[in-house]
Amino acid sequence: MDFSLTKEQELLRDGLGKFLATRYGLETSRAAVKTGKGWQPEIWAGFAEELGILGATLPEADGGLGGGPVELMIVTEALGYALVVEPFVDTVVIGSGLLRRAGGDRARQIVENIVAGTAITAFAATEPTSGYTYSDVSTTARRDGDEWVINGTKTVVSSAPLANHLLITARTAGSQRDTDGISLFVVDVEPENVPAGIESHAYRTIDDRQAADLTFTDLRLPADALLGTEGGAWASIDKAVDEATASVASEAVGLMRKVLADTVEYAKQRQQFGQAIGSFQALQHRMVDMYIEVEQSIAAVYLAVLNLEADAVERSLAVSAAKATIGRSARFIGQNAVQLHGGMGMTEELAIGHYFKRLTAIEYEFGPADQHIARYAALTAR
Repeated sequence: MDFSLTKEQELLRDGLGKFLATRYGLETSRAAVKTGKGWQPEIWAGFAEELGILGATLPEADGGLGGGPVELMIVTEALGYALVVEPFVDTVVIGSGLLRRAGGDRARQIVENIVAGTAITAFAATEPTSGYTYSDVSTTARRDGDEWVINGTKTVVSSAPLANHLLITARTAGSQRDTDGISLFVVDVEPENVPAGIESHAYRTIDDRQAADLTFTDLRLPADALLGTEGGAWASIDKAVDEATASVASEAVGLMRKVLADTVEYAKQRQQFGQAIGSFQALQHRMVDMYIEVEQSIAAVYLAVLNLEADAVERSLAVSAAKATIGRSARFIGQNAVQLHGGMGMTEELAIGHYFKRLTAIEYEFGPADQHIARYAALTAR
């Protein structure tokens, strides 16, 4: 199989890499998440206006550049390598994916705004008892005249404090774990002006992302807040989550490439007993093991990305295989990188500690390895 990139894909990779290397500093981004707005809006504007990556993976009919899964892999790996905290996956992958498949004028306008860099979306799907089982929905939506009334709670809604559109899963029919009867709604919000009926508890996660727990109490939405058909959102949600899972797996590859490179460079410079620690055979073996884990992760991500347009079973099998592989590799590489750096590995000043936190978060994001292994086993048993 040919894994080489086209000239256009190479230009996308090189242009984004140069942009991030020259304009996305670790100190600046950490200051933004810890003491500032939680992200850098000017960087997001640059993604839209200078690079066009917010539309690089979307069809031309939706205002995008006509790219696909390979372009998605290129972008997310580069974002991981630079430890970008801006909400690309939440907005471009999940948000655009759900909105495009739902159709309708309102959804189409939001997608256009995403490409232009003026819309940020957050996917409110996980609940206190659901974990990462996205079909486990107890939040309800009922009709009341020309309005919808939503009640329920969503937890760890990534990017919610930054978003101006929430995409909410709610049950309009069926029992709690049924895939039938799940509907998708959009509600316009502003970070400083939360609508009546929404209680938001915002916080910063361990990997310096913004998230919130949301409680909906008789939240009233207009009729056009329903995206797609009533009770028929599951197929779109399932695909969007698989696309997002493949995206964070690709991001993890970028993170691991950077962590390995920094660890090797540190081992060449750090002196112990009058010589570089990289000359010690035991540590060389450790770094070779890290390299093997990176290569296995790359292969697994290729498999997932190249199956994103396959049928639902093949797509889910490939994505779960990749996520399980990434879960193991992220832990091994992150822990060994910190150990080889010694006490410096977890300091705020050194990049390794920040990368390790993001790798730890990715291990559980969109489901831990155990859950994906179980899904893989269930799909192959059919």
